[in-house]
Amino acid sequence: MTATVSPSWAHLDLNRETDRIALAAHFRETGVRDVECLFADVTGYPRGKLMPAASFAGGTELRICQAIPMQCVTGEYSYDPVFPDSDPDVRLVPDLATLKRSPWASVPRYLAVHDAYEMDGSLCEFAPRSVLKNVVARYAAAGLTPVVAPEIEFYLTAAMTDPALPLASPTGQGGRPEVGQSAFSLNALNELAPFWDAFHAAIDGLGIRADTWLHEVGENQYEINLLHGDPVAVADQAFLFKSAAREIALQHGLNAVFMAKPIAGQAGSSMHLHQSVVDAQGRNVFSNADGSASEAFAHYIGGLQAYTPDLMLVYAPTVNSYRRYVAGSQAPTNVQWGYDNRTAGLRVPVSGPAARRVENRLAGADANPYLAMAATLAAGLAGMQEKIAPTEPVVGNGYAQARGLPRTFDAAHAQMAASVHAPHLLGERFVRGYLAVKALEHDHYLNEISAWERRYLLPQV
Repeated sequence: MTATVSPSWAHLDLNRETDRIALAAHFRETGVRDVECLFADVTGYPRGKLMPAASFAGGTELRICQAIPMQCVTGEYSYDPVFPDSDPDVRLVPDLATLKRSPWASVPRYLAVHDAYEMDGSLCEFAPRSVLKNVVARYAAAGLTPVVAPEIEFYLTAAMTDPALPLASPTGQGGRPEVGQSAFSLNALNELAPFWDAFHAAIDGLGIRADTWLHEVGENQYEINLLHGDPVAVADQAFLFKSAAREIALQHGLNAVFMAKPIAGQAGSSMHLHQSVVDAQGRNVFSNADGSASEAFAHYIGGLQAYTPDLMLVYAPTVNSYRRYVAGSQAPTNVQWGYDNRTAGLRVPVSGPAARRVENRLAGADANPYLAMAATLAAGLAGMQEKIAPTEPVVGNGYAQARGLPRTFDAAHAQMAASVHAPHLLGERFVRGYLAVKALEHDHYLNEISAWERRYLLPQV
């Protein structure tokens, strides 16, 4: 399938009449009827409104309730006082660099990622994209620019018609479901070729800069690496990547699953974050002029080690997330760091001085990409500014080291709630709202009766 690549509209300003006329003409000529006005909520799920294309091109103001960015996965809303009782509006403002043709729509349609602004013109503190933009602004104030590249894992499963049943492998072109032992197999990757052809075309059309694709360890588990770049732009791409995967999978009778541990006995899914920092001249501050690792590099790692435990609820946002952290599974259980060591939470890949970076391996595939990037970048910057010394690099098996991270959702929630650092790193009102949302989701989870309880308790207690 050939990608329909959208022209770039990043240069447009909808406050200029000539630009409004040009965009409206393009929509008319290509038969575009609507624009999906999207933003990521606290989970990373797309919310927003569908707007007539002519209204969008005309710069019509778009508003939505301030509470929507903090909607729970269950559809509920927290009544924490941090959220105003009046339920005020925020303005949705498009980032025209993200204006692209929607690859999953059945009629010609565009989409655009939006920022949420309060009516006084400030960024809405509850919107995940705002949280990341505020962290990036702190780098800019220090004359620095962070660079991020995510690796995103997910499963393709057969259509889920009954959530009480386990997820099942889909039937491939060979007429049978995959049974495992297919890590890095190109034959297994080709079994679902119709989906991959359509998905390739979709992300090409969206301008998502993907690098390598591979079959991971789990049955029908895959990993896609996105190219490094500006954190907000890369987070937008990760957000749209996940949206496109789900939409295209549904069109092929599949589910694209980004849960951290969707299938018992199979590998968990992560979102590893490679990160570096450059100065105003584009030089990697993690390397000295002679090519050796800089003090800034050590301090960045020190910041990640110091503050990551308090931010664990961002990297692992649901009860399911903590099923992934199993010793020996290449999912980390601590914030040790090491050179080319996948048993550590923080891995320094082999590279030349210009590409020196650290890979944060903690985030699950279920983490909101805006928030996960904000958390790791905020911790690293704090480490550089506070000159926090890291531990010695771990050699050998990192799982032999003390765990050092919350092991459950309850523990992670309690640690963030007690933290004096998390509000400073991510914003006081955001952290309070985030904790309220996660507590409400967890209360909802506690009302569920699980298959384990029916299997073992029903006949024996």
